[in-house]
Amino acid sequence: MSSSPSSPKTPAPPPAGPADRRSGAASRFAAALARNRESTLVIVLVLVVLGTALARPGFLNVQNLRDVLLNVAIISLLSAGMTVVMLMRHIDLSIGSVVGLTAYLVGTLYVFFPGMPVVVALLAGVGMGMCAGLINGLLVTFGRVPSLVATLSTLYIIRGADYWYVHGGQVNATSLPDAYSRLATGSLLGVPNLVLIAALVLVIMGIYLRYYRGGREYYAIGSNLEAARLAGIAVDRRVFYGFLISGAIAGFAGALWLARFGTVDASTAKGIELQVVAAAVVGSVAITGGVGTIGGATLGALLLGVINISLVVLRVSPFWQQAIQGALIVAAITLDTLLARSVAKRMMKKREHA
Repeated sequence: MSSSPSSPKTPAPPPAGPADRRSGAASRFAAALARNRESTLVIVLVLVVLGTALARPGFLNVQNLRDVLLNVAIISLLSAGMTVVMLMRHIDLSIGSVVGLTAYLVGTLYVFFPGMPVVVALLAGVGMGMCAGLINGLLVTFGRVPSLVATLSTLYIIRGADYWYVHGGQVNATSLPDAYSRLATGSLLGVPNLVLIAALVLVIMGIYLRYYRGGREYYAIGSNLEAARLAGIAVDRRVFYGFLISGAIAGFAGALWLARFGTVDASTAKGIELQVVAAAVVGSVAITGGVGTIGGATLGALLLGVINISLVVLRVSPFWQQAIQGALIVAAITLDTLLARSVAKRMMKKREHA
């Protein structure tokens, strides 16, 4: 009886060397970091708080916590609107001007109509902001103007209109009813009302982006525009809605700004758009689109707010506040780039071994 020749055995792969193991560990660490950027932000935030508390034991008190939350509330609101726009690879630089003009116009309404209900004032702010978002959306979607150029233009146009209308005047806190001022001065169970309002909006936006089809479409557009079109997503309409949302939130934030500070003029919220972009980028919202969460942007705003008040407590020059913001933006963008490359290499290796 003839025996059949044995089939050649496939040689076993060589054992992984130290370099391969280090590369694999680094790749796994990068993938884990990419999935848990919010956890990294929490760790950095805790380290900043503990470091400041060790240097200045009086830092951890109720008043400082309240100040941080109040200062971050409006920035985090604006960062939510900015997140929606940035997810689609766009940007909205007009929000600072929208906040300033809306705050003054809502205050003017109270000068002429002292008995106006608080809800009507807030809705008026939202409507004014939506008008600005409407203009930005039309310029970007129908005019095909790059969002950077379009919103930079409306930033100056709206701010110029603000200076023209205000004409050196201002709205004082004495013109506001007590019910409106309590939006910022009042509290519930020790938490400022302004913080609770901002948290409610942030939760709603986070749920919308994560669980609803319209919210997921923003991620699809930013991840791959052509694939989104092929999947049947109405890209232009979704981009238009994104700018409407950003404008509406900016108008709402302007109305809350009035309640927070009471006195507003033509320079109100000037330059705040840069703080908002910084908060979003530091909070892991990618400028290349398709990546980011409302929670991450909120943590970014909170981290920057804590750093700013820490520098004040430590009596550091205000110059370093801007320098640190710039350094954090560069670090966040660099980290995003490195993580994207590492994840891409990992996926390529998986396809090769499949």
